[in-house]
Amino acid sequence: MKSSLIHPRYKTEYRVRNWREYERGLRDRGDVTVWFSDDAVKNWLAKSSRAPGGPRTYSDLAIETSLTPRTVFGLPLRQTEGFVGSLLRMLSLGHLPVPDHSTLSRRAHSLIVAQRATTCSGPIHLIVDSTGLKISGHGPWAAAKHGTKGTREWRKLHISVDERGFIIAHDLTESGVDDASVVPELLNQVSSEIDRFTADGAYDTVAVYQALTARGASAVLPPNRNARTSPKGTAGTRARNATVNAVRELGRREWKKQAGYHQQARAENAFFRYKQVIGGRLRSRSLGGQGTEVDISVNVLNRML
Repeated sequence: MKSSLIHPRYKTEYRVRNWREYERGLRDRGDVTVWFSDDAVKNWLAKSSRAPGGPRTYSDLAIETSLTPRTVFGLPLRQTEGFVGSLLRMLSLGHLPVPDHSTLSRRAHSLIVAQRATTCSGPIHLIVDSTGLKISGHGPWAAAKHGTKGTREWRKLHISVDERGFIIAHDLTESGVDDASVVPELLNQVSSEIDRFTADGAYDTVAVYQALTARGASAVLPPNRNARTSPKGTAGTRARNATVNAVRELGRREWKKQAGYHQQARAENAFFRYKQVIGGRLRSRSLGGQGTEVDISVNVLNRML
């Protein structure tokens, strides 16, 4: 067994002291109470838009409600249709029609899911990271059919969490997209004032520093081992030069300790919760459906938290 790269002397010990609240939170995660609010029942059917073409039968709320248990329990679309129908019957709402699996698949491509993360009052500490999610594509399908080794296909999920662990912003991209290039999109989703921005060395670029400086946020980004200062005079460059000089003066370990870089583990913990609760695979085949699946998953995790 390989030993830890960090000497035990420098490890930080964390102890759970609020056991009563901690255990109650774990029990609440197993609560499967299901209810439909009066607004959900009232707005289950779509209102007439008077647009050309056949009118929609189900509202966006009905589609999102139906896709939520599919995401949580990992159900195929046909089983989702049956599951939602059984819930409506148990709640004496059998008069409401159930979206069929074809409708769920088609509407998921363009469904707009509102983000439901609770925001803090005042400046927030934004922690960013990314992870890979497997997808079902032609490569794995051909490998299963012909017994060959298929190419691994996946998407990249980028998230921003605050100090409480709530996912404030997220984006789903192709696997080849650079992490740093997604930062402007993540910042655009955050309306609150940003105090600090923490991420790993993959985000150590002048463009990221420039975007953070424009938002008035300080950056906690460990520079590369061979990082050098730049003579350019932009605000982003000066901020990055200050970080590089501080790491040289204090040493990488001491700089991380003083800068509070250990908070980056909150993003890794969010990914752990995502893959434990939701899973590490996207079930939808289209990019639009995969985006909707991730939007619903983020709302589910924030609700559980």
